Amino acid sequence: MELSKEKILTTMKRTGVIPVFYHADIVIAKKVIGACYQGGIRVFEFTNRGENAYPVFVQLVEYTKKFKGLILGIGTIMDVVATEKFIEAGAKFIVSPIFKKEMAVACLAHQTMWIPGCGTLTEIVSAREAGAELIKIFPGAVLGPEFVSSVLPVVPGLRLMPTGGVEPTKRSLAAWFEAGVFCVGIGSKLISKEIMEGKQWDKLERKVRHTLSAVDKINAPKR
Repeated sequence: MELSKEKILTTMKRTGVIPVFYHADIVIAKKVIGACYQGGIRVFEFTNRGENAYPVFVQLVEYTKKFKGLILGIGTIMDVVATEKFIEAGAKFIVSPIFKKEMAVACLAHQTMWIPGCGTLTEIVSAREAGAELIKIFPGAVLGPEFVSSVLPVVPGLRLMPTGGVEPTKRSLAAWFEAGVFCVGIGSKLISKEIMEGKQWDKLERKVRHTLSAVDKINAPKR
């Protein structure tokens, strides 16, 4: 059964947090995804940041079939070739740190969700006109929540997802969600080097659960 873009968006909105992660070791990658799933994550972005990314991703596509309701996508995609390669491998959505219209065309042809990275209002509007239903705000650490709260009144109805600069703390999460983001992407601040080196999967599960709980409390008044 084909996964609709509406289903992906609904799941992203409900959980609020999308882990962003890469590791060349398939064993560690599986452990990380498993812990995040047990903590409540239902959308996961593996990133194309190493030579081993493709073979690891292919194995993760098969592995994640055991987790009911988990949606696996690929990030750090920079061109059409990589877009089509990872879609054929089973990616349910494509995330890029840049806006490249050719990638939009490729994703549309495959009926796959495309999430481009934008850093200006012009890029954001161009991306939406090209078919992006969710737009990555990148780099979030540079733009900040103030950028989001300034953009949304100008172009109502935008769905924005900052990545970079988001921390799994109540203060950081509140700043972003109160600014109006749709969801957030969090990388090493959530899946830390310390956790991976110590193989502290129970700690990661607890950290994820705590983060999702914080997001729920922040968004509760809006529901």
